[in-house]
Amino acid sequence: MRACGAGRTECGYHPARPMQLNRMHHAAIICSDYARSKRFYTEVLGLRVIAEAFREARNSYKLDLALPDGTQLELFSFPNPPPRPSYPEACGLRHLAFEVADVAASAADLQAHGINVEPIRVDEFTGQRFTFFADPDGLPLELYQART
Repeated sequence: MRACGAGRTECGYHPARPMQLNRMHHAAIICSDYARSKRFYTEVLGLRVIAEAFREARNSYKLDLALPDGTQLELFSFPNPPPRPSYPEACGLRHLAFEVADVAASAADLQAHGINVEPIRVDEFTGQRFTFFADPDGLPLELYQART
């Protein structure tokens, strides 16, 4: 990569002054069926509704949801959104992971709601237990066991 002056590279990165990020604020998800996805994220996963708005000019809903630690998900609906290009290895966001106290208990809760959950595995690098499942549009989601 070539330098762009003042130690910057063509992408704008300046190695002497890295950005200081505090935490992840939110992730945004576009759904195909707003009512179905709203129910999934609020009633199945238990996320708290912060705000909900219908944007008439876009014929679109925006739902702000919160996890207990304050991290947020934005749920958007748009008329006729395109499907994911591949599952799950499309370029871009691979999956969203949620930390839970007990992966097995959380997986059982999902299964009680009729949601398919992959077998629980152990991360070969961290030794932590995890599993994958999908939201109503097939977005890959992960449950990751908290360190004790």
